[in-house]
Amino acid sequence: MGYKAMIGLEMHCEASLTNSKVFSSARNSYSVTPNENIRPYDMGFPGVLPVVNKEAVKMALKTSMVLNCKQPEYMYFERKNYYYPDMPKNFQITQETKPIPVGIYGYVDYECNGEERRVRVNNIHLEEDAASSDHLYDTTVIDYNRAGNPLLELVTEPDFRSGEEAESFLDHMRCVYQYLGVSECDTKKGHIRCDVNVSIIDESLDPEDPSNWGTKVEVKNVNSFGGVRECIKYEIKRQTRAKEEGTYDTEVVQETRRWDEETGTTISMRSKVDAVDYKYFVEPNIPKYKLTKEWLDEIRASIPELAYDRKKRYMNDYELSEYDSNILVKEKKISDFFEETVKLGADPKEACNWVNGMILSYLNYNMITIDEIFMTPEMLRDLIKLIDDKTISSKQAKDVFAKVLEDKKEPMKVVKDEGMMQITDEGSIEGIVDEVLAENPKAIETYDPENPKALDFFIGQVMKKTRGKANPGMAYKMMKEKLDNLKK
Repeated sequence: MGYKAMIGLEMHCEASLTNSKVFSSARNSYSVTPNENIRPYDMGFPGVLPVVNKEAVKMALKTSMVLNCKQPEYMYFERKNYYYPDMPKNFQITQETKPIPVGIYGYVDYECNGEERRVRVNNIHLEEDAASSDHLYDTTVIDYNRAGNPLLELVTEPDFRSGEEAESFLDHMRCVYQYLGVSECDTKKGHIRCDVNVSIIDESLDPEDPSNWGTKVEVKNVNSFGGVRECIKYEIKRQTRAKEEGTYDTEVVQETRRWDEETGTTISMRSKVDAVDYKYFVEPNIPKYKLTKEWLDEIRASIPELAYDRKKRYMNDYELSEYDSNILVKEKKISDFFEETVKLGADPKEACNWVNGMILSYLNYNMITIDEIFMTPEMLRDLIKLIDDKTISSKQAKDVFAKVLEDKKEPMKVVKDEGMMQITDEGSIEGIVDEVLAENPKAIETYDPENPKALDFFIGQVMKKTRGKANPGMAYKMMKEKLDNLKK
């Protein structure tokens, strides 16, 4: 008997690009200094009242529109009551039961292994984040910097069938949040976390019929996309084994588990019943308010060009390959760097080769972002121009690139300081070619015009004499003409 998986995701993304938190005036900014970005409201002091961050609501609504969701006429918030040490008020302001979230019943089209897939969106809602807990050897410390940050929770239907599909979807949504200007989506800063719901059913059953659904297991707070993929793979294997063996010890029960990256396994945390009573009620300190058509239209008009559209434009307008276009648009800031370079006059294909090649390699090797590199779009444009003008060769350009970053100098200054100006004077190159021929009579005797590599030795000698400054194309053409004439 075969089984298929039914996987749903609850993706949490901090709207990290608002200036303040969602219900307080505290700064919404990542900080390594604990408890730096807090106000009395974030700490649950008596008498403090929430004030809704309009920009956070706007970001949430904009995201819901991109997800093809329906927006409500009125917006509410609710209290979700529970005790956690990282929630000082002992309740969370969220959107859950009575109110309509910022978006419901949408869908997302994304690509996985070159094929387009679709996942249904149950809802996306805006809520406040909890503080972060650091579990040390014998104690736990709490950092309240994150408490109250605007958090978007995207809940999908169980439409994924594999870990690869879930990972591709998360990559797609990461791009959406970045391009919309909602979040940096930096997993190292905890901007994105994910809860994974996995169940398996007999492959002959219809997954659209809820009565066929298997026992759902929830895995909490998986903090990397690769972790989501591996977590799902493990759960599918674990639950399949439990179904096939049918023993008490391996029986699939409804529970909450956690993902352990070190062991590559999920570990049971607690059993879970069908519904937890959080005693939701409408937040009394935030009256419901109407979302006017004018404001919704204004938000919809502000949606920028997204990664998928940029990719198509790069392929159609710049004739870039799908592979190269995918790499360029994966990170918005990388794509913006490329866009600015082209806007300044660089050839798109050459700019793409440099960005996808040397620049991304440098970023990955040094584990930095495009914001931290010394090279600017203006410098890259100038470097490409130096090659196009034959001031330097393509090989020299790589040395210039390294020197620009090492010495923090402009490309042209590196070329001048290092004496790297390419020799393009025909008379000068011809003189060097003649020298090489005069010094290598035996090599001339063995020269075979039909052998494509026969010129390599001679060109190598020319480049050696000029310390790599001779224009390779001119040297090649001149050397070939002279050698062919000598062999006639």
